[in-house]
Amino acid sequence: MATRVSLPGMHSPGAGFDEPFAMLDACHDRVRRSLDLLARLRAYLRDRGCDESARQAARDVLRYFDIAAPLHHEDEELHVFPPLLATHADVDLANLVRQLQRDHVQMAERWGEARAALQDMAEGQIQAFTPGQEAALDRFVECYAEHLRHEDESIYPAARALLDMQAQQTMGQEMARRRGVR
Repeated sequence: MATRVSLPGMHSPGAGFDEPFAMLDACHDRVRRSLDLLARLRAYLRDRGCDESARQAARDVLRYFDIAAPLHHEDEELHVFPPLLATHADVDLANLVRQLQRDHVQMAERWGEARAALQDMAEGQIQAFTPGQEAALDRFVECYAEHLRHEDESIYPAARALLDMQAQQTMGQEMARRRGVR
């Protein structure tokens, strides 16, 4: 009897909307775990082939990048980037914010390409990724490393320093409202 190897879904501790930057940090952790799940899925397919576990992993990656990632990017576009652009004090930081905004557009475009392959896998329409699909997945994944690093190391600390507790509370309330949380 063969040993079954599973590709579990995503489970992570949540941060509350009363601490919006902790929530943004937790989202970055989930992005990294989702990208890791995608890498493990690709290795699993090469080593073991497609089965229900692989299809479920594809569904988990789809769910994260279809639902949570766009909301996270919207959080940044609405609450993190504007105060940094409004300060006019740090040209390098403003240029970095503009680059991150361009990254969000590119991520959405590349997700569209990568998504199709994962959707086909999740629905059982394919058993393996083609070289073109693998390339689309690679292009999507490569969007993230520098983007996350810049946000974690530069953008979030700078925005935290600009936003007082009332502004952060308002930010968290708006983030919750957009997600339908009371």
